[in-house]
Amino acid sequence: MTIQVLVDSTADIPLERARELGITIVPLTVLFGDESFLDGVELDGPAFYRRLVSSQQTPTTSTPSPGLFEEAYRKMVASGATGILALHIGSGLSGTFSASRAAAETVTHDTGVPIDVLDSRSVSGGFGLPAEIVAAQAQAGASLEQIKAHAISLIDRVRLIAVLDTLEYLKRGGRIGNAQAMLGTLLNVKPLLEVRDSKVLPLERVRTRSKAQERIGQLIAQLGAIEALGIAKSDDTIGNELLSVARTFWKGPVEMFALGPVVGTHAGPGAGALIAICSEPGKTPG
Repeated sequence: MTIQVLVDSTADIPLERARELGITIVPLTVLFGDESFLDGVELDGPAFYRRLVSSQQTPTTSTPSPGLFEEAYRKMVASGATGILALHIGSGLSGTFSASRAAAETVTHDTGVPIDVLDSRSVSGGFGLPAEIVAAQAQAGASLEQIKAHAISLIDRVRLIAVLDTLEYLKRGGRIGNAQAMLGTLLNVKPLLEVRDSKVLPLERVRTRSKAQERIGQLIAQLGAIEALGIAKSDDTIGNELLSVARTFWKGPVEMFALGPVVGTHAGPGAGALIAICSEPGKTPG
């Protein structure tokens, strides 16, 4: 029995780690005007952020077609998969989950191989971290039913709190209004946000980046016992800064997720997040 895991590219799982864990990644698309790039394949994070800050064009993003997912699922079946678990960006943030589920139904009908598709209700390491955990379990011999149940439990216990350098990119992507973005710019504050239940929820506004990062650490630490921790980062500087914050309350391993072009389209440069899997469900920051 060979159980495999699939994610879309907004999980921001590093390619080398995905290869080690046998995770298949289906890319979304980033568009600058008439130019399109497969997320993480034809355009990586550093090149994307350089273009983002220098370009007059506002990038947009596009969901993979059901056909692209169908191709990926058929390749996994051909490689020997006897069961597949897919985890995706929150359905309220993207149509990716629906496209994947439609493809999964077709492939299961044609091949008999069961494919379970889960809505993570999160983004980036918010479902990349659970995906890595269950992929390791699958490699150790766990059944599809076992890793699905564990993935659902992990999703219910994930908390992702982010700091953005600016609200401008959320405004461009239609995630917030002009007034909210303008207020943040005028006050020169760093917004703290939580991604939960497929929503981007404002938490607080803090005056400086260092204080914002310190506050994220406080909010995560207040969640109580933690099973796993990750950091999502647009660049190494903010990643290292958040790692220093994390080390004030967490001594275990920390998984790093580089915010790729699709997530970066909305988060912008200078963004970072702490991602915790709490020991108990229902924990909220603050």
